[in-house]
Amino acid sequence: MRRSPRGAAPDARPGPSSVRRSRSRRSDVAKKSKKAKKKLPLAYKPIGFALGWTSGTVAGMAFQKTWKVIKKEDDAPDALDRDRGWGEILLAAAIQGAIFAVVRSAVDRAGAKAIERSTGTWPVPEKGGRD
Repeated sequence: MRRSPRGAAPDARPGPSSVRRSRSRRSDVAKKSKKAKKKLPLAYKPIGFALGWTSGTVAGMAFQKTWKVIKKEDDAPDALDRDRGWGEILLAAAIQGAIFAVVRSAVDRAGAKAIERSTGTWPVPEKGGRD
């Protein structure tokens, strides 16, 4: 323990050499975790691509079934269908967008949780994400 300049109560701060050692240990651990985090997004990219493709396919099938239930038609309206009105086209677009967003979020979340369980690291930076 060191004494303050006037000889007052002892100061419980560690000496300069122990501070340097603890800082170097922390920086070594931080460097290793940064390297692991840099490698993980690269490894997650192909998995994320496959999950995105799968979620798009599942969402498309879910929308087709939903549209059959709502309108009793096999084909959903396209924005360029001359015979369809604005209301029907916008309704189809809203339903399709909602289904795609829910399926995409569910698949992305499940994939990220699986990566975290297997590697111990979340696949994307702490803040942010895709959107």
